[in-house]
Amino acid sequence: MPDVDVAIVGAGFGGLGMATRLRRTGLEYVILEKAGGIGGTWRENTYPGAGCDVPSHLYSFSFHQRSWPRRYSSQSDILRYLQELADAYELRPHLRFGAEVTSATFDQDRSRWSLAVAGGEEVTARAVVSSVGQLNRPALPDIPGRDRFRGPSWHSARWDHATALDGRRVAVVGTGASVIQFVPEIARRAARVHVFQRSAPYVIPKPDRLYGSLERRLFDTVPLLRRADRLRIYLLGELLGTALVGSPALRANLVGRWRKFMESQVADADLRARCTPEYVVG
Repeated sequence: MPDVDVAIVGAGFGGLGMATRLRRTGLEYVILEKAGGIGGTWRENTYPGAGCDVPSHLYSFSFHQRSWPRRYSSQSDILRYLQELADAYELRPHLRFGAEVTSATFDQDRSRWSLAVAGGEEVTARAVVSSVGQLNRPALPDIPGRDRFRGPSWHSARWDHATALDGRRVAVVGTGASVIQFVPEIARRAARVHVFQRSAPYVIPKPDRLYGSLERRLFDTVPLLRRADRLRIYLLGELLGTALVGSPALRANLVGRWRKFMESQVADADLRARCTPEYVVG
């Protein structure tokens, strides 16, 4: 492949966002993506209940806003947003699918990067932007006996939609953000769900809801309202960051919200003790 000015590795939020900024610079660029489609984390994580824990008016590009159906969007809506972005900014001609970068070497004499692509191809570029993620790479712990288990098993980032969980006993290993999303979904169908935790997580209410038709119409016709909501979410996030890092009073308030929520959801005192983290929030 001929030289390019910029090689972007990964076609998730980071890679596509970088590409939109390069469009009118006159620079020649390519987006190298190992999979067969765009989206990164939001393409590969399709477990029940998959979604984002940041409201969509902030979890989207400031220069490309859209009408969201609900406050916290689902995986399918976020993936659709990225596909719309690629079309709106004419990025698809620059995308190379099935192009997994296996190494990157810088040639001092030529001031060029040499990227080895799986299959033997080489791409050279003046600059390389790494936009690879990590949430699409399953980590399977080395649990003794796992190789002897004969039932269906999988990592949440590789969800087996062909296996029905209705009436089954299901074991879930872990208590991270993905588990918090999919356990309530599968608990509605499974006969019993056992969650194996190493450490208890802090869980606070997620104020999600559908936007009404009038709200969506207002956001679409008065863009300033959407920008104001985006700024409000950002400032609240900054306040939360301050609470977690430097304000004992704000941190105590957050812990109080967590405790009140847990006590409203978990009646059994012994179970509440097991759901209580042994580390400072954040």
